[in-house]
Amino acid sequence: MKSYRHCSVRVPRDLFDRIDAEAASIGCTPSDIIRRAIEVHVERSKLLNDSSRRHLRVTEYMQVALDAIIRENHPELRETLVLETDRRMKLHHGA
Repeated sequence: MKSYRHCSVRVPRDLFDRIDAEAASIGCTPSDIIRRAIEVHVERSKLLNDSSRRHLRVTEYMQVALDAIIRENHPELRETLVLETDRRMKLHHGA
């Protein structure tokens, strides 16, 4: 049997009305709907964090690989590429 802890959550009236209607339509309590929504949110958040870390790792790998290729095959272009990258970062990202 699951162990539960009490937690109070305040939601706007219109949201509660929607939760209550959903619960009635599927034969459960509003608390069941809210618990499930929280479970789904936490699981999606974990997947998103894992996906973000993978994306960052792939991006770093590509950056290192391209830098190695440029250093080996086109060392004369490296400084120009770095300067252009900095210019675009300022233009598009304010960095």
